[in-house]
Amino acid sequence: MTILAIETSCDETAAAVSRNGREILSSCVASQADIHELYGGVVPEIASRRHIECVVQIAERAISDAGIDMTSLDAIAVTYAPGLIGALLVGVGFAKALSFALDLPLVPVHHIRGHIAANLIAFPELEPPFLCLVASGGHTQLIDVRDYTDFRILGETRDDAAGEAFDKCARMLGFGYPGGAELDKLAQGGDDKKYPLPRASIDGSSLDMSFSGLKTAVINLIHNIRQKGEEPDAKSVAASFSAAVSDVLVPRAIEAAKTAGRSKLAVAGGVAANSRIRSDLTRAAAKHNISLYLPPIGLCGDNAAMIACQAYYELLAGNTAGSDLNAYATMPCDELVR
Repeated sequence: MTILAIETSCDETAAAVSRNGREILSSCVASQADIHELYGGVVPEIASRRHIECVVQIAERAISDAGIDMTSLDAIAVTYAPGLIGALLVGVGFAKALSFALDLPLVPVHHIRGHIAANLIAFPELEPPFLCLVASGGHTQLIDVRDYTDFRILGETRDDAAGEAFDKCARMLGFGYPGGAELDKLAQGGDDKKYPLPRASIDGSSLDMSFSGLKTAVINLIHNIRQKGEEPDAKSVAASFSAAVSDVLVPRAIEAAKTAGRSKLAVAGGVAANSRIRSDLTRAAAKHNISLYLPPIGLCGDNAAMIACQAYYELLAGNTAGSDLNAYATMPCDELVR
């Protein structure tokens, strides 16, 4: 079964072709990072317009790179939620038109389900059930993957996502958008105990998280040091911040896996590329005899390959949509398309 997938949930215009889910024939991404860097973050209107300019060419390139033509496709998949509503609408509109023109099934895919499916591409042996830590710029959740299309959210952030906090900290240290990767590099030479930073917990909800206080603490720390006419030790700020985020994410991921009775733990989303979090997860998983699945860096960020993979399982489950498919800025990953 050959599926063309479209992903336009934020600032990446992406298309990919998969065969039977896990075999990726092509994966193309047009990044807008250089544009949004000028503004210190994603500008939704600009992102939407850029998607309109790129989506046709990216889809054509994905088809060409896969060595097939449109007549070889069995279905069209698209990210419909969650994300920037204008950006999502571009992808959904294009996918609906293509599905209608080719008379092919239209498969709506939840963005978070797609991130989780990146592990299915990277690890052919991985099968549900397993626990997945999803940490990105817009989402931080602990999800029990009971089957390929059966998900349950066990815990999540109550406010800011971990990735958003990383980008804000990076910006305070003078890095452009996105700054998570640069912050990770900077942290390598720092003292992670030099600057004490908070690790928030939620009373009565041990698996839920909060990062707004940590983000504020870093901003205040840097401001207070600069008000004294000094400059913070940037490497140690980065290291201390990374350690604080990891200390929130890692123990909860292990606890969630135990709570759900899972012996396998996967990680997904852009924050999964952070070296401190990856190393802490590796040690913690080994200590608790949990098999850990860390996708390669190239599959951590937004891409359409993960959407194409998940679309295969959604199609097998009969989760298709008609021409009335809409886009949604927010929607839990354990709900089906409305």
